[in-house]
Amino acid sequence: MDVPSRLPDPSPAELAVSAALSERIKVAVAAAQGFLPFEAFMAEALFAPGLGYYLNGSRKFGAAGDFVTAPEISPLFGQAVARQCLQAQAYGDTIIEFGGGTGKLAASVLTALAELNALPARYLMLELSPDLRETQRQLLQALPFANELEIDWISDAPATPARGIILANEILDALPTAAFERDDAGFLERGIGVDDNGALRWQARPAGGRLAAALAERLAGFSLTPGYHAEINLQQSLWVADLPRFIDRGVALLFDYGGPRREIYHPDRHDGTLRCYWRHRLHADPLWLPGLQDITASVDFTHVAEAAIDAGLQLAGYATQASFLLANGIESHLQAAMAADPASAMRLAAQARMLLLPSEMGTSFKAMALGIGDVAGLTNFALRDERHQL
Repeated sequence: MDVPSRLPDPSPAELAVSAALSERIKVAVAAAQGFLPFEAFMAEALFAPGLGYYLNGSRKFGAAGDFVTAPEISPLFGQAVARQCLQAQAYGDTIIEFGGGTGKLAASVLTALAELNALPARYLMLELSPDLRETQRQLLQALPFANELEIDWISDAPATPARGIILANEILDALPTAAFERDDAGFLERGIGVDDNGALRWQARPAGGRLAAALAERLAGFSLTPGYHAEINLQQSLWVADLPRFIDRGVALLFDYGGPRREIYHPDRHDGTLRCYWRHRLHADPLWLPGLQDITASVDFTHVAEAAIDAGLQLAGYATQASFLLANGIESHLQAAMAADPASAMRLAAQARMLLLPSEMGTSFKAMALGIGDVAGLTNFALRDERHQL
C-alpha cells in the first residue's frame, strides 16, 4: 500500500502492536477462505482485545492523541447539552452515556446541571476501554458534587431499563461498516485479502445476503456509475433498536458527523466517506498499520431515522450541531464564561467558532433526538428543525 508521506512515524512499541494485530487479521482472512468482509476487518482494527485501536491503551484524544471531539474542544458543548438534558429530565432521573472519551462531556454536563440544582440521580457510563474507564473515573470522582449522585460504569444495559437520557457522541461513526463498489454488473462487496508478499490488500466479490438487500433498499433511485465505492452500515439499525434495553422512557441524544442519505451517496461523492486519523492527520487508507489509527465513516442519518421508526421510537429532533448549540444557549454560556474570566475571552471565542462555524464542525456534525416510550417533542430543536431534510 502507499503510505501517505505526511504521516508521523510510529514508535517501535506501536509498530509491534500493529504487527501483532495484522497477524491476527491474516489468520481471520485465512479462516474466511481468503476474503474478510471490510466490516469484520474494521471490527478487528478497532476492537480486537488488547490490540484494536480502542482497546490497546493508546492515547486517542487531545493534542497528544489522534483527534479532538466537541466535548474535548470546550465545556461550552456540554453546557448546551445539559440545557437539553434539563428538558428531557421530565422523563426520568438517569443519564447513560455511551463511550465517554476522557469524561469531559460527563463532567461539563454534570457541572452545568449542578449549577442549575438539577443533578440526575444516576450517571452511568458504558465504556469498553479499561484505560478510558480509569481516566473517566478520576475526572468524575474529583467533581465537588460527586457524592450527591451515583456515578458508575456498566458493560451492558441495566438489569431493568432506566428512565431518562442517553448521550452518544461520535458513537455511530465508529460502528464497523460494510464497504461496496459498483461495477458494470451490479454491486460488489469490498473486503480484505492477503497478497503474495503477505500484505493486506483490498479485493471484491459479488454482494449477497444482508448487504445486497440493504444496498437494494437504501440506494434505490441512485444513479451510481461503475467505479463508485462507498460504505453502508448494517449495524447502526441494530444499535438503535437496542436503545430501549437501556431506557424504556426518555430521549436519546446522538451527535455525529454525516447527513441525509442523498448527501452521503451523492453520485459525485464516488470515493465514499471512509476516513482515518493518526496524530491529527487525516487520510483514507484503513490498511495502514491496523490498530494505530481511528477508522470512521459518515453517518447516513436518514437510515438512523428509519431504523428508529422501525423500532417503534420517535424522531424527536434533527439539526446541525450549530443550530442545536445555539438553540440550547451556547451564546449565553459563552458570555457568562467570558464575564467570569475576561483573560480567557479569546480562547473561549476560538472554541465557540470551532463548534459553530460551517468551515469547522458547525454543519458537518449533526444532532438527532430519538424519543423512547411516550415522550413529547423537544422544543430546543425548534430553532431550525431539519427533520424534513431526511
